Amino acid sequence: MDHVFYSWSAQAELNPITVEGAEGSWFWDDKGNRYLDFSSQLVNVNLGHQHPDVVAAIVEQAQVLTTISPTVANNKRSELAALIAERAPGDLNRVFFTTGGAEAVEHAVRLARQHTGRTKMLAAYRSYHGGTGVAIGLTGEPRRWGTEPTNVDVVRFFGPYPYRSPWGTTTPEDETAAALAHLEQVIVLEGAQNIAGLILESVIGTNGVLIPPPGYLAGVRALCDKYGIVYIADEVMVGFGRIGEWFACQAWDVTPDLITFAKGVNSGYVPLGGVVISEKIASQFDHKAYPGGLTYSGHVLGCAAGVASIGVFERDKILPHVRHVGEDVLGAGLCKLAESHPSVGEVRGKGFFWAVELVKDGTTREPLVPFAASGKDAAAMGTVTAAAKSRGLWPFVAGNRLQIAPPLTTSEDEIRQGLEILDEVLAVADGFTVDG
Repeated sequence: MDHVFYSWSAQAELNPITVEGAEGSWFWDDKGNRYLDFSSQLVNVNLGHQHPDVVAAIVEQAQVLTTISPTVANNKRSELAALIAERAPGDLNRVFFTTGGAEAVEHAVRLARQHTGRTKMLAAYRSYHGGTGVAIGLTGEPRRWGTEPTNVDVVRFFGPYPYRSPWGTTTPEDETAAALAHLEQVIVLEGAQNIAGLILESVIGTNGVLIPPPGYLAGVRALCDKYGIVYIADEVMVGFGRIGEWFACQAWDVTPDLITFAKGVNSGYVPLGGVVISEKIASQFDHKAYPGGLTYSGHVLGCAAGVASIGVFERDKILPHVRHVGEDVLGAGLCKLAESHPSVGEVRGKGFFWAVELVKDGTTREPLVPFAASGKDAAAMGTVTAAAKSRGLWPFVAGNRLQIAPPLTTSEDEIRQGLEILDEVLAVADGFTVDG
């Protein structure tokens, strides 16, 4: 605490646990407390902690070659790029590697601007795209506020949120229609000829686990085609199996122009991210230099971990596991809990990615804590979070939501164990409701 400067935190108010080890879906601190990781840390440890195959791949690669310049070819870098391209939709056939998701977003935006010759970007209010310059400028949520002015040429729009519809709709289909009409109006009013790209999380992550209603992503694709706008799918959080597909956009049969990825590509064992690029954009740089690069682009240790990770996904049938357990055990279990806890306003999600939205009043849908709450205003969520951790469950907490994102290797029994603890935690949340 004397020397480490922590992210997104008031330094003097921190009292973090000290983690000593981890395995599978569990980690433990220096006091012997064990935690069932229902957050995959920052929704990135997709294959769980210390997966032996991925660890072995890193060790093996380190004994051969630890690092090499991105200006030369390397077999692990090339192998991982091919594996990713084979699993990407449509003609997304080239991979530019970065060291994380924010850098991936930075370069996706640069690619869009280079391709179109335009500058303006469209991004959703309920979004997070990373902490670096352009990425935080695109971000719509409150973490952007403290960095402003960002000097990023961006216009924001409202995405669909059926539980709290900006347009007062009552069906998912009506929400889609209203959201797309709104988006097209924004495009027209901003001048399509000025807009380089639109960036959208295929499933909104930190800002609510918002599953796109039927037809929405396809409608976004159609609008981008109509107005010549590059469609960037931000899949840093939901790529590589999180909802049961290699890339989340594939669940809705939509092909973006660019996909950003990181996190789950190798479970975060070594920092790695990237952009999957459509051939129509990549080919523009066949005979002219792309104006960008990174010293650690395609770091060989990260790529070796990525190759091993995809091998584990295939061998152990991770995607079918996520689809089955996500729907029949995790999702079903959360919905059952909602029936007996008045603090649960809505349960929504897909695969191993769910949100339990907590409310004070189920009738008015007043959130358990206000938007962007801090200090005393956020005390109720602080109490709920502490109740989970004291019982050995580590959730991902955002706003008035418990966001549930276990490692994709988590067993059915471990999911049920987590749900039993969550039942007790929600009883604590019930105490803050109007009937509590």
